[in-house]
Amino acid sequence: MIRRLALLAATVLYANIASAQFLPSEESLSDLYSGKAYSPYANRGFPSRVFWGDTHLHTGLSPDAGLFGNTTGLDEAYRFARGEQVMASSGQPARLARPLDWLVLTEHSDAMGMISDIFAGTPAVMATEQGARWHKALSAGGEESAAAALELITTFSQGQVEPALIGNYVPGTPGYQSVWQSIIDAAERYNEPGRFTALIGFEWTSVPLGNNLHRNVVLRDNGNKASLVEPPVTIPPFGSTDPHHLYDWLEAYEEKTGGKAFALAHNGNLSNGRMFPTEKRFDGSTVDQRYVERRARWEPLYEITQIKGDGEAHPMLSPDDEFADYENWDAGNLDLSEAKTTDMLAAEYAREALKRGFELEARFGTNPYRFGFSGATDSHTSLSTADEDNYFGKSTIAEPSPKRMEHPFTKNENGAFEGYELVASGYTGVWAMENTRASLWDAMVRRETYATTGPRMTVRFFGGWDFTESDLNSRQPAFRGYEKGVPMGADLRTRASDAPSFMVYALRDPIGANLDRIQIVKGWRDADGSLQEKVYDVAWSDDRQPAADGFVPPVGNTVDVENANWFNTIGASELGTVWTDPDFDPAVPAFYYTRVLEIPTPRWVVYDAFRFGVEIPEGAETSGQERAYTSPIWYTPQG
Repeated sequence: MIRRLALLAATVLYANIASAQFLPSEESLSDLYSGKAYSPYANRGFPSRVFWGDTHLHTGLSPDAGLFGNTTGLDEAYRFARGEQVMASSGQPARLARPLDWLVLTEHSDAMGMISDIFAGTPAVMATEQGARWHKALSAGGEESAAAALELITTFSQGQVEPALIGNYVPGTPGYQSVWQSIIDAAERYNEPGRFTALIGFEWTSVPLGNNLHRNVVLRDNGNKASLVEPPVTIPPFGSTDPHHLYDWLEAYEEKTGGKAFALAHNGNLSNGRMFPTEKRFDGSTVDQRYVERRARWEPLYEITQIKGDGEAHPMLSPDDEFADYENWDAGNLDLSEAKTTDMLAAEYAREALKRGFELEARFGTNPYRFGFSGATDSHTSLSTADEDNYFGKSTIAEPSPKRMEHPFTKNENGAFEGYELVASGYTGVWAMENTRASLWDAMVRRETYATTGPRMTVRFFGGWDFTESDLNSRQPAFRGYEKGVPMGADLRTRASDAPSFMVYALRDPIGANLDRIQIVKGWRDADGSLQEKVYDVAWSDDRQPAADGFVPPVGNTVDVENANWFNTIGASELGTVWTDPDFDPAVPAFYYTRVLEIPTPRWVVYDAFRFGVEIPEGAETSGQERAYTSPIWYTPQG
């Protein structure tokens, strides 16, 4: 009894001098702390760690990567992701500043096995005009090989690959089966539960007439189930570019293996208005009940940022958002066979898609665009690099060199994606219970994820009705977040009245830049059917005061372009707040997500200029504010 009173007295004392400390209940202090644990971390039933990884990476097994000169393979990709030093295809040593926790290798499902045969000049390849020509270009290397790679991409996207060539590399053929099995075997070799997770996946590369409809597929399962199937392809008559074809495959996979899989789309900015339809789909067919239900069923995530542009928002869609103009690629579709027009934009960007989802939900009762966010590189170098000072490019010809800023990704009469416009982005943070295939996959499906453009800042976002500043200041806000609300990716628990409150906090990347601000982005559908959005500054650094128009002034810029440097003399190491929606209407559906901005830092072109002693091309941005995007939290009216 005396021991118990002494402990209770100590608890009161510590409550007075350190009110931020997590305090156990009196019940937990009975006896010698048996029964309910004294430790707040024991028996914890929610994710306590964020795991970093990439959902989109190609090795030299992908035809376009191989033609661009990638000679590295599966082993190098996994070793690099795990933190080991490897030799890039360009002959340069490369290593990450910090290992990743997990990786999805996503080789293109179309033409698996073709690139190695083109390298070798096999009889089947040399018997076709395209195959013989690409073999010659690949053997020559350099610019000739790169030109052949761009030609292959265009030829593939326009559906003009010779059937006699592509027919040797479809499901059921020996070469195709062999490559798929090698992908599975490599994932099994490097998967180490608790330390590093190798998720099995692939990229389904639908690109009808150059309009990007790509999806990555991620399996929850081990190799024994993955080996029972082969990925689908898109080239007729062996496959189809229609997403329904992929959904059919996903259904068949789960039925045949008893496993689980999902798909995530990427680069709507290169779809020329086809990624997020509301009326007509890419082939002219009508958006119907079947389409919205199947897309909602199979696509829980969307890749919001990567090498080929950031896909959150566009300034023409969000003119009141001062940060919407970030790394936009808006010249045209993937191969620039069709130039961009402004009427295409609304069906290309994530924020607009989230709003359009409400429109479809009102019509069909299902929201197909209720997705969370992921970030990835889509690198074709086998190297998952998203740090500006360690950026190895989209393809081997864009690995570090004095001239890579000058080499366009694509350029023709319709426009250009200049070499300096490539983006050093991005990664996905997953709040999971443990670093295993099952735990990570489950977290992705429940959308407890966030995307960053590369930095590994820690971000928590909770929605509820009763959060207070005391919850945030407890220094254990996650306990309060799960107890009183829901995390990123979830639906707000129903409540009859009052406005929801949101608890958000962010810690800077330990080796990165300070934070500028936290914003909450809200989108909703008014009673008259109009779609609305608003960006709220909810927490910011350096004691700045909002102007009369409500905008928080810029944080400043410490970037030293000449010396490829920047300084953490502005910004904050951590930011957090509890925010209540001042414009809440309980009668209308809404979503909320968090955008966290760093202070300005140099883009990769600055490091290239400094290290190689070259000029930065005119028009190239030299600094940017890297960011994180949390998966949304949704509110649905009662009834």
